[in-house]
Amino acid sequence: MSNPYKGRTGLDRILRAAGYSIAGLRAAYSGESAFRQEVWLLIIATPLAFWLGQDWVQTTLLLGSLVLVLIVELLNSGIEAAIDRVSFEMHDLSKRAKDLASAAVLLSLLLSAGIWLTVLWQRFGATA
Repeated sequence: MSNPYKGRTGLDRILRAAGYSIAGLRAAYSGESAFRQEVWLLIIATPLAFWLGQDWVQTTLLLGSLVLVLIVELLNSGIEAAIDRVSFEMHDLSKRAKDLASAAVLLSLLLSAGIWLTVLWQRFGATA
């Protein structure tokens, strides 16, 4: 049996995929407080990254690390939604999956913090 949603090609496929992506971003923003907080962090930090970064590599690392946090948060939310769709019943595997996804968010936040602290140190803390 073939999937009726897989037959789209060309511009139609691109437009539909973009629509699904926008719907996902809206759902995450309206339904996930952590995602909302991380979006606002990115919005506030963007001008700071352009000021703080001493070249385009540093600026890209600063902003890219925050975008990575959003990506991992979206994956975490997707995993949680899929598990909740199957059952709200407490199960060891469900807990494990949610804990692993949450750990991925934590690691992405730590990576981002490390990048920001490194750039801050290079800019203000390192002595010449």
